Amino acid sequence: MSQIRTIAVEDLRVGMYVQLDGGWLSHPFPLSAFKLGTADEIRTIQRLGLKQVRWVPEKSDLEGEQAEATAPGSEPLAQAPASPEERAERERQAWLADQRAAARRCEQQFGEAARAWREAWDGAGARPQDAGRTTTALARAMLDKMLAAEDVGIRLVHGGGDRHAAHALNVAVIGMLIGRTLGMTDADMQDLGVGALMHDIGKQDLPDRLRHHEDGFSASETAAYREHVSRGLLQGRRMFLAEGALTVVAQHHENADGSGFPQRIGSERMTLASRIVAIVNRYDNLCNPATRAMALTPHEAVAMLFAQGRARFDSAVLNAFIRMMGVYPAGSLVQLTDDRYGLVVGVNSSRPLKPRVLVHSPPKSRTASADLQLMDLETLPDLGIRRSLPSTKLPPAVLAALDPRPRVTYYFEPLVRESASEALAA
Repeated sequence: MSQIRTIAVEDLRVGMYVQLDGGWLSHPFPLSAFKLGTADEIRTIQRLGLKQVRWVPEKSDLEGEQAEATAPGSEPLAQAPASPEERAERERQAWLADQRAAARRCEQQFGEAARAWREAWDGAGARPQDAGRTTTALARAMLDKMLAAEDVGIRLVHGGGDRHAAHALNVAVIGMLIGRTLGMTDADMQDLGVGALMHDIGKQDLPDRLRHHEDGFSASETAAYREHVSRGLLQGRRMFLAEGALTVVAQHHENADGSGFPQRIGSERMTLASRIVAIVNRYDNLCNPATRAMALTPHEAVAMLFAQGRARFDSAVLNAFIRMMGVYPAGSLVQLTDDRYGLVVGVNSSRPLKPRVLVHSPPKSRTASADLQLMDLETLPDLGIRRSLPSTKLPPAVLAALDPRPRVTYYFEPLVRESASEALAA
């Protein structure tokens, strides 16, 4: 077991492996446990107002202090060199442990973000300015972590029962990642994040049956539904949201070809943030409609946007969205080139064609159980995805084993190379 100590923040040094408390939203670092690499990171921790933090000597890299990290009498025993097969198996087990830790971390971070969003949403009526500050702080925390990581992945998470929070976070996460891909400024990405998180705030006062547009709506019901945009703009002003965020709220149902609402403006009058949110909002509504029977798979939703949205949406933004999400976005049920079935659980947004897949392997005998293996297709050049399938096309036993959730919920994760033991401690 690692020996964890506490240290005053003024005594921190480069090379120390530290663990920060207080929740993921309380600091700007991609991870809550990491090795201090620069003096700037130390100054950032000192500016958080903490008096002390936890650190792990044996995971630290401090010149002249290696002996302190090793307890007396703990000299490692000499071991025979591992065979290539043993080394490969150790590496595989370390990678799996790394992935399990990353999944737990991502679920925890999603939960924190969802709770912060719910606090802002529920308080918007009685305490609009507090709700605005909470939303802005949430977007800032998410953005800081996105920008701090060189590579960012999109991971499938269990969104819990709050589908409104899941929708807002889906739109914000994917939207800000597209903004990062397109080179948006920090300020514009902040406005995009806030606007995406609160783009549906005008639906608060609508009856449940009018919150999602249905094909059978009457003209009066459609008009009532469309009022959520103007209601949202008014509420956003009460929350003192920035102008860029308010524009996202006002334009998230406009289309590049002028076919949207409420103003029927084209792309030349829409901000880039609004054009991004319009596409991502449509994607998430295709994957997670109010009527579950109408849901498309992520692969089907991307294909529909590409086929039908090239005129409706901004082409540059749509192409960036498809490049980032990949042909088989997280949540897609797929068949591999060796005929096995799998569930895409994670995508590197900069290299999306080789995602991480939870693969179902048939039982080796009648009495054996099926095997589920997590595989990174980027490391397996001879294995790929043949096609995407709807859940109805998978054998029932395979579908039960893969257990896809009824809602497709995403969160982002910084892709940081670290050992399995470090990942588990984070």
